[in-house]
Parts: sequence; structure tokens; C-alpha cells
Amino acid sequence: MKSRAAVLFEAPGKWEIVEVDVDEPKEYEVLVKYTAAGLCHSDDHVAKGDVPSAHYPYCGGHEGAGVVQAVGSKVRDLEPGDHVVASFIPGCGRCRWCGEGKQNLCDNGAFMMLGTQLDGTFRLHHGGQDVAQCSLVSTFSEYSIMPEWGAVKIDKSIPLESAALVGCGVPTGWGSAVNAGQVRPGQVVIVMGVGGIGINAVQGAKHAGAVRVIAVDPAPFKRESALKLGATDVASNMTEATDLAQSLTNGQGADCVIVTVGVATGEHVGQAFAATRKDGTVVLTAVANIDENVIPVNLFEFAMYQKRIQGALFGMSSPSRDIPYFLNMYQQGQLKLDELVTRRYKLEDINQGYEDMHAGSNLRGVIDYS
Repeated sequence: MKSRAAVLFEAPGKWEIVEVDVDEPKEYEVLVKYTAAGLCHSDDHVAKGDVPSAHYPYCGGHEGAGVVQAVGSKVRDLEPGDHVVASFIPGCGRCRWCGEGKQNLCDNGAFMMLGTQLDGTFRLHHGGQDVAQCSLVSTFSEYSIMPEWGAVKIDKSIPLESAALVGCGVPTGWGSAVNAGQVRPGQVVIVMGVGGIGINAVQGAKHAGAVRVIAVDPAPFKRESALKLGATDVASNMTEATDLAQSLTNGQGADCVIVTVGVATGEHVGQAFAATRKDGTVVLTAVANIDENVIPVNLFEFAMYQKRIQGALFGMSSPSRDIPYFLNMYQQGQLKLDELVTRRYKLEDINQGYEDMHAGSNLRGVIDYS
């Protein structure tokens, strides 16, 4: 079948809207028609060349929700008409990491940038060329193939546009505070960067009981939004945030600093480290250029102050377990999703959506296929 898709033919590059051919689903795969796709910064990293794809052309998008159209011969738990959220880590359930309850680290994650399905072959094609799929799901194509384990079934009463956000941004940010940062009641937390990930770190820190949540971002719109979604304080830079955290803690600093900037650098981690108290935690969630490999921290202080620098993928959440949990919280009014969607775009306006993201005018832009 044919589908409209946003594709990169090189990196750095711009998304081009082309028609792709979509194969029928193989035995353990499903065909999904997306209703909505989130414009996550991670896809922009590929467009900018910070994180290269193993194959071009490349169809992006890893955050989305839609409706199952067809299923492969051995699919057991899904059928046409089911509503699903795309999971960019299709947990196998059998590897060491899945066995330890760390589905976000499943060995199938090795396919995230390869562009193929789990059998090593492609499902999208254009002009006689194979087209790589982002994280096996490619939500920037209106129709796409994914492994059945990458399609998390949800309640049909939940709006798909809102549900799309729990495919990446919400669990990644929330889990960065709750799971990676282990935020506890009464603590002081700094969130560095308040975009689609950071705003959910704010929500997560508030939910975990942090007494002060300091949101740091140079964009006034994002600081204003953070105050509406759980932040107690805002700052335009880390110097202000560090001074505030120290003033609240007898000079000690924040219990946890979560780095969710657009493009992480060693300097960001160094600033977070300096703002963190003894026995505190720096959580690095933001994606960096693949060649960034220096963190300017004092090793004596690192050891003697017993600080931690913790990486976090998907907020240390397990997609098949936690996506339904987040949506249940949304239904019960304990998690805000609708308020995160700042603007809606047609697929043809995807590049404008990313320009708006860089301008600091969006929390989350969403492609609306309807």
C-alpha cells in the first residue's frame, strides 16, 4: 500500500514529504494507521546529524498512536481496530534485561537506529530504495509496520492524540525524576530544560513529593508552562537555579538535577553536578552528539561527596507495563497530557514544527494525520 511519510535522504538534512510503499505485515508484525505523532527532539538529532542513522533514506518518528489495520499470521494479542501506542523499544520478554524488569534496555534496542524490522529486512520503500524505519515504528509515516511487541494496546476511550505522548516524552521525563532520580517527598529538584521531556520531569518530581521543583529554561513560554504543570520556581539559567537551591538547603544544593536540554553537552552535566548536594544525583536524559565524550567534573568531589551521575533511557520505564499505568493516571486526573500539546501540524508542516521547537514556543508539537 501507499503512505505519505516524512523522510531524510541525508544528514544533516530537512524532512521531505514523499510517498512510500508499505509492505504487508509479516508473521509477528502489525500494520498501523497513525492518528497522531509527537515531534520529539530525538528525531531532530537524526536530522541534524548528532545521531546518524545506519541507513538512508530514513523515515523518522518514534512517538505516536493509532489504529491497527492488519496483523501478521502469528500475532496473538492484537486485531484490526485495536488502538495502540507505539513503543520504540519492543521488549522481547526473554533477554536478561526484560527478565530483570528493565524492558527499556531490551536487546531489541539494537535495532533502534538500524532501520530494519527484527528479521533484518525493510518494510518501507521509495523509488526502488529501502527506507529505514525509526526505532521499528516510524510514526512520521501515516501507515507503518511494527513488531507486535512494539504496539501497546490501550483503551479506545482515550484520545489517541494524547495517548501518543506516552510513547516517549511522558515516561522519559516522569521516569527521569521518579525512577532514575529517585525523588522523594520533601526534596529539592532542578529540571534543566523544559521541553517535551523536561516538562514531564517536572510533573514526575511533583508527583513524587518534591517540596521545591525548580524549572530552568531560557524561553519565557516554557517557564510559564512549567509553573502551570508543577514547578514551584523557575529560572532562566543554571546560575540562578543553583543559587536558589543552595539558599533552600543551607548551602548544600539540590537533591537531584535532571538534565533534559535539547542537545546535551559535558558543560550541562558539569553545571548540574555543581548544583547537586552531597549524596545527590545528576540524571542525564538529554541526547548528546554521538562524539561528545568529556564531562568536566572534579573527581575528588565526585568520590568524596558521594555524588551519582545516572543515565536514563525511557525514564527507566518498561513500555508494556508503564504505558497503561500512565494512561490510567491520565484518566484519573493525576497526569496532565492534553495540556502538553501546544500546536498541531499537518505532516507537510513538519519542518515548521521543528523550527517552532527550536524557537522555544512548543512543549510538544503533534502531527495530526486527520
